[in-house]
Amino acid sequence: MRREEFDVDEYVDLMGLLLDLEIRDEYRDGVVANFERIRAIANLVNSFPLPEDVEVAPVFEP
Repeated sequence: MRREEFDVDEYVDLMGLLLDLEIRDEYRDGVVANFERIRAIANLVNSFPLPEDVEVAPVFEP
């Protein structure tokens, strides 16, 4: 499967339509910039390797 490049500008436009949320022009650049930051952080988290023997903990106990 070929991985398509994620287009943040298009994503913001489509989510605005889907949510029926008008993003005014003066805020759009900031919204796109924030989603670029979110994407960078998510890529870092998703690329972190986990061992196969890790199990899900159903309850968090500090």
